[in-house]
Amino acid sequence: MHFGVDNKEASIQKQSEPLNINYSERVFATLENTINGEVSQQTTFYYHQDKDIIWAEYAGGSIVKGFLVGFVDEECNLQFSYEHINMNKEIRIGQCRRTPEILNTGRLKMHEEWQWLNRDRSKGSSQLIEI
Repeated sequence: MHFGVDNKEASIQKQSEPLNINYSERVFATLENTINGEVSQQTTFYYHQDKDIIWAEYAGGSIVKGFLVGFVDEECNLQFSYEHINMNKEIRIGQCRRTPEILNTGRLKMHEEWQWLNRDRSKGSSQLIEI
């Protein structure tokens, strides 16, 4: 599902240059998500980082309250587990890997592959943009 956010920013990430990204105090919103996902353009993620440990709170759209915790690898990819409560008062849990892309404005675009760890255990993909 695409939420129609402008994607005209070009990537400036170069394969030969190592990334050095600190995720602390960055805020992200969803650009698009597969149909089996629960986050939407109304969901906002607030990130924190201490060394290679990251965590975030998120809410909005059908998500009442959510948390994620994980780590940043050597290429600045994020690996984490997440848990949230949706509007139906269901607790959903999953795992995710996010890969950063630096846009020409300096903002980050995150590409993610995720999987639910409860209910149907289905997989999906999403994109987030720094706001």
